[in-house]
Amino acid sequence: MKFMNALLLVMALAVSGLTTPVLAGDTDPLFVNMTADDAHRANMAITFGKAQMERGHPLTVFLNDKGVLVGAKANAGQYEEHQKKLIEIMKKGGVVIACPMCMKHYGIETDDLLPGIQVGKPELTGAALFKDGTQTLTW
Repeated sequence: MKFMNALLLVMALAVSGLTTPVLAGDTDPLFVNMTADDAHRANMAITFGKAQMERGHPLTVFLNDKGVLVGAKANAGQYEEHQKKLIEIMKKGGVVIACPMCMKHYGIETDDLLPGIQVGKPELTGAALFKDGTQTLTW
């Protein structure tokens, strides 16, 4: 039994040496994929992203699926706090992108979006998502 425990310990140590830890750098970009229109979940996504941007991480918020509803001017009454934060993010250099397929699905036109929100396209969204060092989170 002692031999088996020792063997398992040696194997675990050997295997753990083959992997490298993944750590975010001090200025790695953050890509927040926000699919939620639930006020609390959307607020968590936006607030977390904004806080990381203030710590030096370039931020992209991707309004995806029902998340596009949060960026629509027609929903200002329901998402007033969220929209203020999105505007602050954009004023401070963050990027907010809306999914065009989702916009179409929910009947949102480009003119319906808050000023500064960009309609996604493969080049724009892909550049933010696949930039070296980018970390992603989804709400």
